[in-house]
Amino acid sequence: MNERASGRQADSEQQLRRATMRDVAALSGVSIKTVSRVINGVATVSDELRDRVHKAIAQLDFQPNLAASSLRRTDGATRQIALLLEDVANPFSATLSRAVENVAREHGTLVFAGSLDEDPRRELELVRAATLHRVDGIIIAPAAPDHGYLHREIRTGTPVVFVDRPPRGLAADAVLCTNTEGAREAVLHLADHGHTEIAFLGDEQTISTVSERVAGYRAALAERGLPERPGRVVRDLPSPETAARAVGALLDSEHPPTALFTAQNLVTIGAIHALQERGLHERIAVVGFDDFPMADLLVPRVSVVAQDVLEIGTLAVRRLFERIAGGGAEPREFRVPTTLIPRGSGEISPPA
Repeated sequence: MNERASGRQADSEQQLRRATMRDVAALSGVSIKTVSRVINGVATVSDELRDRVHKAIAQLDFQPNLAASSLRRTDGATRQIALLLEDVANPFSATLSRAVENVAREHGTLVFAGSLDEDPRRELELVRAATLHRVDGIIIAPAAPDHGYLHREIRTGTPVVFVDRPPRGLAADAVLCTNTEGAREAVLHLADHGHTEIAFLGDEQTISTVSERVAGYRAALAERGLPERPGRVVRDLPSPETAARAVGALLDSEHPPTALFTAQNLVTIGAIHALQERGLHERIAVVGFDDFPMADLLVPRVSVVAQDVLEIGTLAVRRLFERIAGGGAEPREFRVPTTLIPRGSGEISPPA
């Protein structure tokens, strides 16, 4: 092999191999320790040495190993947090994720998001992966029935903040909405428009928010002296398809409801689809819990109990960074108020 070909091969091998701190040190004529100090922003390095190191980094296209460098920081921070939600594709999760990302950016921190899919085993897997990557903290909308397994993580310095659902078997910060009050307001709204036959449709009954929203539904019925007929509370509806089938069964029952309170946005979408298929979308009233895209473009426009998801996400991530910084003595539960937005579907009167 001639000298030119040998040089090309060496160049090719250099391109295929990631540059290391040793390469940067050799090119800039300084020690590896000095390169490390420059990368970590240590102020004691002279301007002349810092310029040499930065030029070598640019020439070699060097990418520092942030995970490894975090182990050498005095605070041990990785500038990473984990955000574990039910489904990152859900409008609620997407909005919450954006709120968390906005605040994390202010702190120079990356957000790694994952979907739990209401699977406790998936929750354990993702929490384990997050802690193995030494994230600085975790925000989680949990799926597991017990969160005692997080005791060790909190004790060893990884703060955890719960969103949407409270922890069980663990004292930890939680940012939730006013589920019971919001559901009560929705059902009272339907009753005030003349409805006495109101059905409840919700997500899986093991989820704490579903229990709280059922409690609000029942409180409103009791307040107005309305009956809860057998079969009117339908739960375990994880998708629009299951919700649509449930609405069809209610409409075919001996005492069909004249109004629906749908306690989750995917359930609302399924219910509206079922009503549209039967041509009843302008005759059966609907109030949904959680807003969703295009809810105000349908006919009729969909009345909802809206959560302030941006505020929930912002409050949760600010609390997390407060914990990361060593603040916040006792765990707290924060409740963000909901808002009833009447748009049309919840104002339909029952048949004469």
